[in-house]
Amino acid sequence: MKVGFIGLGHMGAGMAANLLRANHDVAVYNRTRAKADALVALGATTAASIAEVARADVVISMLANDASVEAVVGGEQGVVSNLAPGAVHISSSTISVALSEKLAAAHHDAGQLFVAAPVFGRPDVAAAGKLFIIAAGAPDSIAIVQPLFDAIGQRTFIVSETPKVANLVKLSGNFLIASVIESLGEAMALVSKGGVDRHQYLDILTSTLFNAPIYKTYGTLIADGKFEPAGFAAPLGQKDIRLTLAAAEDLRVPLPLASLLRDRFLTLLAHGGDTLDWSAIGQLAAMDAGATEEWYRSKEPAPSPTH
Repeated sequence: MKVGFIGLGHMGAGMAANLLRANHDVAVYNRTRAKADALVALGATTAASIAEVARADVVISMLANDASVEAVVGGEQGVVSNLAPGAVHISSSTISVALSEKLAAAHHDAGQLFVAAPVFGRPDVAAAGKLFIIAAGAPDSIAIVQPLFDAIGQRTFIVSETPKVANLVKLSGNFLIASVIESLGEAMALVSKGGVDRHQYLDILTSTLFNAPIYKTYGTLIADGKFEPAGFAAPLGQKDIRLTLAAAEDLRVPLPLASLLRDRFLTLLAHGGDTLDWSAIGQLAAMDAGATEEWYRSKEPAPSPTH
C-alpha cells in the first residue's frame, strides 16, 4: 500500500519503520528532515512537503497536539487539499474530541475517508510493533487500513463508526494512566519516608495485587527517579489532561481527579519539568514530603506563554 507518514517523533518513527518492514511503500515527512535518515535506510522516501506526502492511498499523521495537526491538514498545501478523493487519512495523534469531529467533516466534504486511530504504548512498544490501536470510522474505511494496523500493532479495538469516539477513549485512557502515576507516587512517598525501600515496595505491589505492565513501567521510573530522556514528555501529559477535562465539560461529566492531575502537571511544568517524562509527577509527593531532593528548586520556571 502507498502510505504517506507525517510526524517522525518518538512514536511516529517506530510506526513508520514497521510499515516499511511490512513491505508498504512509505513516504515520510517531518519538519526536521534529518529524522527521516534512519527510515530512508530502511527503504522510505522523503517528501519535500505535506502536499507531496499526501499523494498516497493512505496518509497517517502522528503529531504532538491539535495545533500541529491543524497546521498539516488545512490550507492549500495541507492534507485535505491534496489527498485524493477516496483516499484515507488516519489520525493517530492524541487530539481533542472537537478537532477529531472537525477533521471528519472536512474529509467528508472533500470526498475523502477519515479514521481516528490513536494508540496506547510507549516508544519502545511502537518500535516493536506492539501498539494497541483504538480505531473509529466507517467500516469500509477501517477495512482498507487494517493491514497497516496489523503492521504497527498487536491488536486493534474498533470502538465506533464515529471517529471522535476513538479520541475520547484515548483521552480517558491517558487520564487513567496519569491517575496511576499520581497514586503510585503518593504511595511510594508514604512508605519511603517510613523507611521502606521503594524498589522492594514496587516488587511487592507488582507480585501481588498490581501485576500489570502500567504499574511495572511507571513504578520503576518513579522508584529509579529516572525521568530523562522522556518517553512521553510532561507537557504532552498536561495537554492530554486538559483535553480530557474539555471533553468532560462538554458532556457534563465531573472529573475531580482530572482537575487534581491538571494542577500536578502545572506544578511540574512551573518548576522546570518540561523536558521530563510525564511520570515525573509521581515524584512530586515525595518532594512535598521532603523525602527526596527537590531538583526543581534549582531550575528556572518555564516562561509564561505569550499571546
